[in-house]
Amino acid sequence: MANRNSTPRVAIYARVSTTGQSTDSQLLDLRRYVSERGWDSFKEYVDEGISGTKDSRPALNDLMNDAKKRRFDVVLVWRFDRFARSTKHLILALEEFRNLGIDFVSYQENIDTSSPLGSAIFTIISAVAQLERDIIAERVKAGLRRAKENGKKLGRPRVSVDVEKIYDLRSRGLSLRVIASRIGISRTTLSELLKLRRSHR
Repeated sequence: MANRNSTPRVAIYARVSTTGQSTDSQLLDLRRYVSERGWDSFKEYVDEGISGTKDSRPALNDLMNDAKKRRFDVVLVWRFDRFARSTKHLILALEEFRNLGIDFVSYQENIDTSSPLGSAIFTIISAVAQLERDIIAERVKAGLRRAKENGKKLGRPRVSVDVEKIYDLRSRGLSLRVIASRIGISRTTLSELLKLRRSHR
């Protein structure tokens, strides 16, 4: 936590998926929690009528921007699924908060990353997420190994380049961009071929 020797500043985040719902009950619980802990409420970030699956949420974006500026010390949410759209999103956000020295509290799950238990649970969640990433990476590697063993060529196919045609087009005054487009290679590759040809003259 950034200001452990002073009263923590708390960012409250609340969200509901439809405009027919209200964040009032969430905010009442969270405000009471802040008061009972003796914290200072920095700001309330509220997204109303916005699905949790959306990549971009106005209030959440503002919260993350203020977090990077270290304007508060704690993020308080009513429940994990009100904040994060997925386990991956939650882990990435928690890791970013940890790097910024910001604690994270989930009211319903009773998780507080500043406490020994909350920190341990976060470590376990992170380990599970890392294990999932490692398993996926290993599956990809295994698939590549099998493909190679079966004689499949991996990577981009090699492009057969007619060097003489390149020089013929160049002698006509065509630009590198036009030549590269006609031959089907990048301008960088074309430049390297021209340099190589000149060096062997």
